[in-house]
Amino acid sequence: MTQAQISVGSAVPDFALPSTGNNTFRLMDFRGNCVVLYFYPKDNTPGCSQEAQAFRDNIDKFTALNAVVAGVSRDTVRVHEGFKAKQALPFELLSDGEESLCQLFDVIKLKNMYGKQVRGIERSTFLIDANGVLVREWRKVKVKGHSDDVLAVLHELKGA
Repeated sequence: MTQAQISVGSAVPDFALPSTGNNTFRLMDFRGNCVVLYFYPKDNTPGCSQEAQAFRDNIDKFTALNAVVAGVSRDTVRVHEGFKAKQALPFELLSDGEESLCQLFDVIKLKNMYGKQVRGIERSTFLIDANGVLVREWRKVKVKGHSDDVLAVLHELKGA
């Protein structure tokens, strides 16, 4: 049974997932901050590395807008720790091996890879406001310029 999926304008239910730094990431812990939740297919792949680097390189701008960035994939925390260290990421990576958060945000899709259909995460980003409401989603994300697009929407939200 799949749970109801979240849509723009609705409150995001609290969730808790294991994350890097030997932590548990709980959405409720970030009330008062915007949360940028970006889902990506796999650590240590070219597109996912570029996306993580773009969020990393803009982290000061996100922080200045009172936003927390977190990456989500099905990789284990151990794999995430290596990826985070290799890319010098200043934000947490969440492990969703059971796909509970992936299902809530409806990011698991059938994709064609080398002529075969495989289930995987469709690169997607979700912006949750300081009250826990989903205010924007980006699906089928193209990496180039994406973190700048997210920053632009955050600026609009803040009236900056």
